[in-house]
Amino acid sequence: MTATQTFSALTSQQVRDYHENGFMVLEHALTADEIVQLQSEAVAICRGDRGTLQGALGDHTHEDDDQVMQQYLCIHFPHKISPVALNAIKHPNIVGPLSQVISPDVKCMQSMLFIKASGKPGQAWHQDEYYIPTRDRSLTGAWIAMDDATVENGCLWVIPGSHRHGILWPQHDHDDRRFDCAGEAGGYPYTDDDAIAVEVKAGSVVVFNGYLLHRSLPNRAKAGYRRALVNHYMSAQSLLPWHPPKEGQSVSTHDFRDIVMVAGTDPYAYKGIDDITHPHVRPDGKGGCRDFSQDKQGIKDN
Repeated sequence: MTATQTFSALTSQQVRDYHENGFMVLEHALTADEIVQLQSEAVAICRGDRGTLQGALGDHTHEDDDQVMQQYLCIHFPHKISPVALNAIKHPNIVGPLSQVISPDVKCMQSMLFIKASGKPGQAWHQDEYYIPTRDRSLTGAWIAMDDATVENGCLWVIPGSHRHGILWPQHDHDDRRFDCAGEAGGYPYTDDDAIAVEVKAGSVVVFNGYLLHRSLPNRAKAGYRRALVNHYMSAQSLLPWHPPKEGQSVSTHDFRDIVMVAGTDPYAYKGIDDITHPHVRPDGKGGCRDFSQDKQGIKDN
């Protein structure tokens, strides 16, 4: 995947609005051809054609594409096996704006491929920073719409400005079958009436702050998907204490190094790059949640 257009630099007002609201929409960031490529790649990933998926849901040899896709809700770290997903992480129409709102030096630590077929659940209110702790609060999500995302098929909902508290609200378990098995945030000074739906066209990218409260509802369309590739970034100038430190390692200098540099320079390049995470399937919450202990660092999102 290569960009066929150059995204214009954000204006100073757009940057201010992003920091004020905690999110922004980059319209037409990916072309129609690039979206078709991502959609085709999603099928190949789910079929296992790109490599092994931990928790894969069986042999799909005799199933058509729809039968395969409808079995999956989310696949974590697809960029580890898919060059197309890896290139999407580095897409200049995404990286350019990120380098304006995060820092000139940007690294990516996670990708997630959401399929969300008709009838699949959403996710309750949460903050991404709850799962991926950044020392400088620079965590930022880039949510690439692979289909038109609507209220009917389960688009994102956000509470504008909720990131400005700089507080990680406590999470609790829930039994709301509208949502998958990830926890639900609570204790914040907002209600659902404060939320707005972020409906976007395929090819648009929703960029949002790691402290922003957001959720999605189930796909209630009669058919079809609400597919999205979601990547998480932060300033490369900061350490990432995502895992417990190894024995004898200082908490103050602990740094997760399974990253992809996308902009600027890496001040910690001397630490090298690790291969820690592995592609795996997230359960949809129906029939219980399996624990992929090897990849507990995987965020549960959107």
